[in-house]
Amino acid sequence: MLVLLATAEILGMSPWFSAAAVSPQLTSAWDLGQGQVGWLVGSVQLGFVVGTALAALLNLADLLSSRAYFSVCALGTTLANACLAFAPGYEAALGLRFLTGVFLAGVYPPAMKMIATWFRHRRGLAIGTVVGALTIGKATPYLVRALDPADFRGVVFATSAGSLVAATLVAVFYREGPFPFERRPFSWRLAGTVVRHRETRLATAGYLGHMWELYAMWTWIPAFLAASIGTRSHAAGGHTASLDVLSFGAIAAGGLGCVWGGWQADRTGRERLVNLAMAASGALSIGIGFTFGSSSWVLALVAWSWGFFVVADSAQFSTLVTEVCPQHAVGTALTLQTSLGFLLTLATIQLVPHLVELVTWRWAFAMLALGPAFGIVAIRRLMRVRRPVQ
Repeated sequence: MLVLLATAEILGMSPWFSAAAVSPQLTSAWDLGQGQVGWLVGSVQLGFVVGTALAALLNLADLLSSRAYFSVCALGTTLANACLAFAPGYEAALGLRFLTGVFLAGVYPPAMKMIATWFRHRRGLAIGTVVGALTIGKATPYLVRALDPADFRGVVFATSAGSLVAATLVAVFYREGPFPFERRPFSWRLAGTVVRHRETRLATAGYLGHMWELYAMWTWIPAFLAASIGTRSHAAGGHTASLDVLSFGAIAAGGLGCVWGGWQADRTGRERLVNLAMAASGALSIGIGFTFGSSSWVLALVAWSWGFFVVADSAQFSTLVTEVCPQHAVGTALTLQTSLGFLLTLATIQLVPHLVELVTWRWAFAMLALGPAFGIVAIRRLMRVRRPVQ
């Protein structure tokens, strides 16, 4: 089941950055600015926020069959993403990206709950593997583009096909594990129960610090790498397959980071792991600016290291929630956590290009370190109040 869900997440989450990966072609076709390119990702985030907020309010993750919920949403993702290939202009593309995000809200959070029903004592590693898989899935469009840089529709159709296969895999083969979560009838108060629970609030606060950094890094690291390489080649704005490989690696390295994070968290404790990962990623968000204009080898070393640590803790915030929140509200708690986190990413994704104009790429990422600093404070408080896992 772990292999099944990891495969489904790689394929099912591949449409997330499909528009971002082909933004050079879309920029040329529609004469887009940096802010508009940012909204090609931001609209997915916004759709995801709306989708997860509705799911939390309606208790969907705790009421519906996870298999059916995932499969239907993955199918919706397939259709919404495929339509991007026929979008007549930027405004239509934003609408389709928003709709893609809405459907992805049923692909990401439910998968964490689904795999949690199969694991109890090694749950951190299991959820880390699933989140690592979806991290690689989000990087996939850059790899597809490196293989065929000429036609942006190839990226769109390949990622749509991946989502369709994910829907089929889960619909046909997934079964709930031996550790199912408690179910109760629908209640408007379930989201409120989650919000009032102190330990869940602190785990979510740590997650917000992590998310302040994560998607801004994922969205803009390809632009940073392109600008940095451009200063050496005197061809700023050029696009090569090697740049796509660098960009793919900077995001996909997080897949290994998530697996390492899950393994380490199960051994030494989740709170220690997330604080270590946030400290490392925060330091790298400041340090990467000093590599601007360096060789591709130096860029790869630092960018891929940042990619490794920036998401290594992500799954462990979700695992913390499955352990500390009221057990009849796990699905709603996970959905609400991700909804708030992705809402926050809208701010930092839009903030980075403005900082580039003010302080250049050398310092634009440094402000992302504020998120990990806040997250570490929240998790240290959680360590003082958390009850032992039974």
